[in-house]
Amino acid sequence: MGNIVAIVGRPNVGKSTLFNRLIQRREAIVDSFSGVTRDRHYGKTEWNGREFSMIDTGGYVKGSDDIFEAEIDNQVELAVDESDAIIFMVDVSTGVTGMDEEVAKLLRKSKKPIFLAINKVDSAMRENDAVEFYSLGLGEYYTLSSINGSGTGELLDAIVKALPEKEEVDEDDLPRFAVVGRPNAGKSSFINSLIGEERYIVTDIAGTTRDSIDTKYNRFGFDFNLVDTAGIRRKTKVKDDIEFYSVMRSVRAIEHSDVCILIIDATRGFEGQDQNIFWLAERNKKGIVILVNKWDLVEKDTHTTKQFEEMIRRETAPFTDVPIIFISALTKQRIFKAIETAVEVYENRKKRIATSKLNETMLEIIKQTPPPAYKGKFVKIKFCTQLPTPTPQFVFFANLPQYVRDPYKRFIENKLRELYDFTGVPIVIYFRKK
Repeated sequence: MGNIVAIVGRPNVGKSTLFNRLIQRREAIVDSFSGVTRDRHYGKTEWNGREFSMIDTGGYVKGSDDIFEAEIDNQVELAVDESDAIIFMVDVSTGVTGMDEEVAKLLRKSKKPIFLAINKVDSAMRENDAVEFYSLGLGEYYTLSSINGSGTGELLDAIVKALPEKEEVDEDDLPRFAVVGRPNAGKSSFINSLIGEERYIVTDIAGTTRDSIDTKYNRFGFDFNLVDTAGIRRKTKVKDDIEFYSVMRSVRAIEHSDVCILIIDATRGFEGQDQNIFWLAERNKKGIVILVNKWDLVEKDTHTTKQFEEMIRRETAPFTDVPIIFISALTKQRIFKAIETAVEVYENRKKRIATSKLNETMLEIIKQTPPPAYKGKFVKIKFCTQLPTPTPQFVFFANLPQYVRDPYKRFIENKLRELYDFTGVPIVIYFRKK
């Protein structure tokens, strides 16, 4: 199971810059006005061989500092609940502020490892200024400059040491299906229809479901665990945070699942938040099934499902080999089909292909359509095999692996999908030197 590390702190201390540096992507829009970070941020990072998820909690504070004052407790509490370690970021150029003290007070109560990171320390004089942060009562601190990256190595070394070793997987090896999606897409109604008891109070207010819950499920001859992420706590005064909570919960549930059942609201389309959750599942190499819920509410002509499906596939490209099922959680339309498909995707994800069979089929295809020559060099692929990983990964051995381009990798991936049915499952392909 993946570990989660959250970055907390008041606005403008440089959380997004650090986050981007750690996941090596310019995903956040960084601007030096308070609260400009437009997106919710999470990404995978790896250090000393340990992979973990990073969450930048700063991306959701809208409006003024006083709203933030009210919200910071929620933000920190949520980070403490949901993550395995916390980076608390402060800014040496402003010194300790009242808000920093407030955050420190909440963090001191937590049992989680806390790393106090003092940002913008780019000179010996600044090093001396950092000493005043001892007053926060969090012990040792790490000085860094998230702009140029100095100090981040020491911080990461310490974090990786403190992360709990991967916990043991549940005793039962039943498939785990996470029901994910944005608030109000109909996750609880879907689960109610499946389980057949109103175990959730479903109302039309975003965020009415209390917490993420696991349910053992056996009906229609299937046995599995449902990991429900309708889990958004009702503690929000600021409208937008609800999205942030749902993402934070989804991260946890997705990492603990085998297949993600992503429910989207047909009346709203496939929005940014849906796409975020989709790519999060894809990056975690989970099986994915997309359920378009509330299909009974959509005005339809003969082409609608096809058009809707094409729209989703455009957004998920290049990973388009994903089942899309139109359902209504209320009328229970195609609910069974949804679960049946999740089980198929689960089986696809476990699929192992014998090396002899793989070479027989794939080398023939490669012979028919070899990789295009690059800079006058010809790539020869001699052997391929599936790696012994929990999810489908393949390695192809070639004389010049560096000359195999992305379009050819996609061609190979599509052939593997056609031949062996990996619907709903991300697959990884490596080209290596013999």
